[in-house]
Amino acid sequence: MRGSMVIEIDFNSDEALYLQLRNQIIMGIATSQFREGDSLPSVRQLAELIGINMHTVNKAYTVLKQEGYVKVDRRRGAVIAVDTDRMRTLEGLKKQLQVILAESSCKNISKEEIHALIEEIYEDYK
Repeated sequence: MRGSMVIEIDFNSDEALYLQLRNQIIMGIATSQFREGDSLPSVRQLAELIGINMHTVNKAYTVLKQEGYVKVDRRRGAVIAVDTDRMRTLEGLKKQLQVILAESSCKNISKEEIHALIEEIYEDYK
């Protein structure tokens, strides 16, 4: 972890701690404080450094991994690996979904019905 990277958590904020941590790491990538291939501190190290629960750090790392900012290496732990392709795909998907969900909302289709449809469609991919 580069010396310049300071992670500041606001314990008085309404924003969940894991999201604050996620956002700080993304800001670190955006401002080149973290670069491709850099190792992040271990879950334990970062929890102790900031004074937060290990589960909170773990959740932040999991979200970063799902979103394509980090990959988890067995030897090196969490490593910055920005999957720009995946991020672009997610961004495009979000735009398409916004329209679909707006249409659904206008037709009074519930979130639960949408979730059921998604589950049903994913079943076909197995």
